[in-house]
Amino acid sequence: MGMLKEFKAFAMKGNLVDIAVGFVMGAAFKSVVTSFTGGIVSPLIGLIFNSNFKDLKYVVKEGVANAEGKIEGEVAVLYGDFLTNTIDFIIVAFVMFMVVKGVNKMKTPPPPPAPSGPSDNDLLAEIRDLLKK
Repeated sequence: MGMLKEFKAFAMKGNLVDIAVGFVMGAAFKSVVTSFTGGIVSPLIGLIFNSNFKDLKYVVKEGVANAEGKIEGEVAVLYGDFLTNTIDFIIVAFVMFMVVKGVNKMKTPPPPPAPSGPSDNDLLAEIRDLLKK
C-alpha cells in the first residue's frame, strides 16, 4: 500500500496536474490550428501556386492508373503536406511562446515600494543636532 500512496502523492502534485491539463489543451489547440491552416491558410497560399496546397508534390516515379482510376506505384515527395505541417508548428510555437511570456509576466513580482521613512539628510541633521547638545 505504501507504493500506492506514494504514487498518488506524486500524481496529485500541482506541476504534474498542470502538465496534464496543458497537454490536453495543447492537443485540442493543435486541432484548431490544423483546421485553420487547412481551411484558411492553405487555400490562400494555393491561390498563389494556382493549385491545392496540400496536393503539392514532386513525383520521383510515375505510377500507373488502375481500372478504378487510382494511381498505383507512384513515388512522390509530398512537400505540400510538409509545408502545411510546418506552418501548423510555427503557429502553435508562436502561440505557446506568447502564453509562456504572459504567464512569466504575471509571475514577476512587483518592485518593492520605496521606503517611506526619513531621508539620509534628515537622519544626518538629527545626529548633528544631538551632537551639538
